[in-house]
Amino acid sequence: MWKYPEEYDVLVIGAGHAGCEAAHAAARMGARTLLLTMNLDTIGKMSCNPSIGGTAKGHIVREIDALGGLMGKVTDRRGIQFRMLNASKGPAVRSPRAQADKTAYAAEMKYRLERTPNLEIQQGTSEHLVIQEGRILGVITLEGIEYGAKTVILSSGTFMRGLLHIGPTHFSGGRGGDKAATGLSPSLEAAGFRLGRLKTGTPPRIHRRSIEFSKCEEQPGDAGVFFSYDEPEERMAQISCYITHTTTQTHEIIRSSLHRSPLYSGLIKGVGPRYCPSIEDKVVRFEGKDRHQIFLEPEGLQTEEVYVNGVSSSLPYDVQLNMIRSIVGLEKAEVMRPAYAIEYDYVLSDQIHASLETKQVEGLFLAGQVNGTTGYEEAAGQGILAGINAACKVLGKEPLILKRSCAYLGVMIDDLIRFELAEPYRMFTSRAEHRLLLRQDNADLRLRQTAYELGLITRKQYDRTTHKQEAITKQIERLGKIYKSIDGKSVSLASLICRPDWDYEKALSAFPDQIADLGFDINGQIEMVLKYAGYVERQKKEAAKLERLDEIKIPKSFDYNKVVGLRTEAKQKFSRLAPENLGQASRISGISPSDLSIILIALNKG
Repeated sequence: MWKYPEEYDVLVIGAGHAGCEAAHAAARMGARTLLLTMNLDTIGKMSCNPSIGGTAKGHIVREIDALGGLMGKVTDRRGIQFRMLNASKGPAVRSPRAQADKTAYAAEMKYRLERTPNLEIQQGTSEHLVIQEGRILGVITLEGIEYGAKTVILSSGTFMRGLLHIGPTHFSGGRGGDKAATGLSPSLEAAGFRLGRLKTGTPPRIHRRSIEFSKCEEQPGDAGVFFSYDEPEERMAQISCYITHTTTQTHEIIRSSLHRSPLYSGLIKGVGPRYCPSIEDKVVRFEGKDRHQIFLEPEGLQTEEVYVNGVSSSLPYDVQLNMIRSIVGLEKAEVMRPAYAIEYDYVLSDQIHASLETKQVEGLFLAGQVNGTTGYEEAAGQGILAGINAACKVLGKEPLILKRSCAYLGVMIDDLIRFELAEPYRMFTSRAEHRLLLRQDNADLRLRQTAYELGLITRKQYDRTTHKQEAITKQIERLGKIYKSIDGKSVSLASLICRPDWDYEKALSAFPDQIADLGFDINGQIEMVLKYAGYVERQKKEAAKLERLDEIKIPKSFDYNKVVGLRTEAKQKFSRLAPENLGQASRISGISPSDLSIILIALNKG
């Protein structure tokens, strides 16, 4: 074994979506950073659906961008279709989504990382974590190189003891075509970590020329949808996706082949995502439904592969082929890549702090699917926070802990440290109790000051946000002072815009000399602030009440077993999850108000 001559402030293991954001953030903050990946050609690879965003996930991408991350900018540059989901619904649930060119996306991500100051990128297979006296010192690779580091971020995705399933056939792998990481799991177990087993999957890819698009419904994109708050990126050519559906024949093929599915034969032991089930699960669970919607999504402009979204499966290849050819418009489909399921190890998430640093090993941070989450966006969000906090640790700064009322990223991390996951974690807007405060359109107003203070964005980027806020505030004040006679009554323009049958654009058309056109983004912000002012104020008050609980810290040395009157179940949960404050304690499932009162009394007694 050879010791690499340089020591790093932050060493990131894995260059998936979590690792890319972690390495970029740490380097931006001035930490000397190494990104270590098994294959330089798979940096930022989109292993499953080549899409970014969606319900709640789009909020996360915009928060990553507000914090100076890369995912939004790379998507804007390499996206081939953009849509605003739930555009006809309330502002809290509107979410941007993009179909990306998967090859171009990965290449763009790699290129931007290569140009990042303070960041080195090397190819190597991490095999063993170097831990002494409860502190991380570095990593040893399969190639026989030891890298020293003050902090290490493990973002290994689905690679830890990954096992792929296609029917009765199963083989080791981190994803289709890539080898698994076999040494990290034993290394974590040796350090005292408890590991679990999860499962996810991916659908087949088919050749574009074999699809009868005339039988499918075209789904064009929307204009003017971006993820980044900075200057718009130059766009690639835009394309349409298509919608089709399964048939009763599809369901009959699946039902008659369930005995050959590793999911139902007991071969797969890991727990899969309930909200994104395989097609086998859909057919079994929704027995009375005679068809399921399928989305045909091109994987890029320089490939003929089409992603068949909605038929994730682990059935044998011959069954997959018959199943696909029973779907409307896919009767002559050529399957280029079969669907498969993958099982992998993850670290039970009650073993991390809110900073994503592990409780067992100082200096070791976890980010992405290793924490039990699923999805590119959730992984990238954890990655940027892990990168920030690893750099903060090295630079002697306080960690960045985002509150639930401040960001979806704060909701996700808070959920992870207090939940006992029964399935892979995915973000939904319903998880955020203050979602009207956490809209996708205002992430810059919520987070860019923090990003600027940490050195993650430039002064120019920060000034863009402050000017936006000033423009919104001034225009709202102005609209409240201008009165017009409407239906015989004198009303302010601010009140007029609040009416259900009015909006900013309508008022702008009616009174062009009185209302300034500040652009689509700011116009929309002003309208939402006016229309939802009462609801927003109510949520702010509710958030303030909860935040007061977060301010009541619980010492690490606090012994719950000595608290008189505390229920046994509460003692066990508090001892295992070790909440850092009373707010976290209050959000643990099964904890009652009386449990919190008893803890508060004990804390006051010292």
